[in-house]
Amino acid sequence: MIKLHRILCPTDFSEYSHKAVRYGCELAVAFSSELHLVHVVQNYDAIAPGSGEIFVPFTDWLPQLREQSQQRLTTLPGPEWEPRLKVQRTTRVGQAIDEIVNYAKENAIDLIVQSTHGRTGFKHFLLGSVAESIVRYAPCPVLTVRHPEHEFVES
Repeated sequence: MIKLHRILCPTDFSEYSHKAVRYGCELAVAFSSELHLVHVVQNYDAIAPGSGEIFVPFTDWLPQLREQSQQRLTTLPGPEWEPRLKVQRTTRVGQAIDEIVNYAKENAIDLIVQSTHGRTGFKHFLLGSVAESIVRYAPCPVLTVRHPEHEFVES
C-alpha cells in the first residue's frame, strides 16, 4: 500500500504550477496527506553588482520579496480546499533546485508534485529544467505535471 503523509508542491505562481498544486491537492485529499507549498525566491547575491553600483543590494529588497511570496502563498490552494486539507506554506531563498530538494529532505516529504513548462531544444538548453533536476536529486518520487497534457483530475 502506498502511504503519502506529506506532499510537496513547489510553486512559482505560474499557470503551470497552479495545475500541479491542483494535482497535489487531489492526491493529498485522497491519501489524507499534509500538503506543503513552497516558493523559492531566487538569491541574486551571486550575480548582483558590487557595492557602489546603482543597484539596490539584494538583501535590501529580500524582506519585501519574502512578504509578497508569503501573501501569495496564503491564496493557495484556494478556499475550496481549506476545509479538506492541512497546508504548510513556506518561502525559501536560494537556488530553486537546492531549496526544493533540501526542503523535501528536511521535512520527510513522500512525494513532490512539480510542474514542467515542457521546453525542448534550444530553450531547454538555455534555461535548463528545474523539474528535471528535481527528479534527478529528490529524495522521494516526483510527479511532473505538464500543461497542457492529458488530464486525469476531473473538474
